[in-house]
Amino acid sequence: MKTPMLAVDALILFGEGIVLIRRENPPYQGSYALPGGFVEAGETVEEAVRREAEEETGLEIRLLKMVGVYSRPDRDPRGHVVSICYLAWGRGELVAGSDARSAEVFDPENLPPLAFDHARIIRDGLEKL
Repeated sequence: MKTPMLAVDALILFGEGIVLIRRENPPYQGSYALPGGFVEAGETVEEAVRREAEEETGLEIRLLKMVGVYSRPDRDPRGHVVSICYLAWGRGELVAGSDARSAEVFDPENLPPLAFDHARIIRDGLEKL
């Protein structure tokens, strides 16, 4: 039996909006997405989401609450990936880093098309504010 992969995503509140990255790599190369990635062995999900946010956006984040766990088997074309998403405040200087062509702030009411199921995750997260 193959075990699902574990990932994290960050819904980062920063300035007047939320932070999205433009993906550097497949799948959804060139599309906008929440910052995030895979949890590494020996790492908690909280450590992973902080690391991924900093690597992809340059921001230090303070976790506010968990948005949810997203586990639909077809949510990622690479295979069954379960993602835990956190709502967070960001601080620092926004700069694109690893796996990101760009990192930008968007008005939640005017988002570009998003990769994966990130539009649903953002809706869920904003409802929790």
